[in-house]
Amino acid sequence: MISLILSESALELVPSELKHHPSVISHARKLGKRTSEILLDNSWHFAAMKGIKNEMKRGRPDLVHFSILEATTIPLYLQNKMKFFVHTTDDKVIYFGQNVHVPKSYHRFEGLIEKLYQEKKIITNNDVLLEIKEKTFPELLDEINPSKVIGLSTKGTLNSYEKIAAEISDNTCIVIGGFQKGNFSDSIENKISTLYSIGNESFEGHVVVARMLYEYEKTIFM
Repeated sequence: MISLILSESALELVPSELKHHPSVISHARKLGKRTSEILLDNSWHFAAMKGIKNEMKRGRPDLVHFSILEATTIPLYLQNKMKFFVHTTDDKVIYFGQNVHVPKSYHRFEGLIEKLYQEKKIITNNDVLLEIKEKTFPELLDEINPSKVIGLSTKGTLNSYEKIAAEISDNTCIVIGGFQKGNFSDSIENKISTLYSIGNESFEGHVVVARMLYEYEKTIFM
């Protein structure tokens, strides 16, 4: 079984230093929630986010949603041949159980993740569907203990999806960025054994997830 980590994902609750900003307060009121209970979202909190640390890698839960849908609606995941994790920019890890159906509607997804942050687990019929834990990327890798870690980044060695897929063996971990723009931080990159680029252009994460996993599926299903 392989593993996929969506790393440094732009998925977090509004941090404490921004919760008193007028744009955050206004948005929280519309949702009927506290400012500390809503997801940081550049679409609503652009003014509040100006100048914060790692600004371009934060506040895009919509892009993370796209990548999650791509990863959890394919045979590789549905047939329990892949473990999937979302590592967030604030060092939390979301664990996905088997055959978890994430809402396709962004607003429902948003509510689900906000609930997960509050309750730490989403349980249905005694099955843990989602669980969130405080965990760094290196700690998650130690837990997975993969035989090989392949990362995809514009900083990597140029290669094709097909050739990269041919290098993926059982217990390989694939790492793809869950952020809008930028590169892996040093703490992530230092844990990646092989770093590849799949083109001179920068593609959104969900496109990379879809294409990479499809090419790997072809090696085991076709």
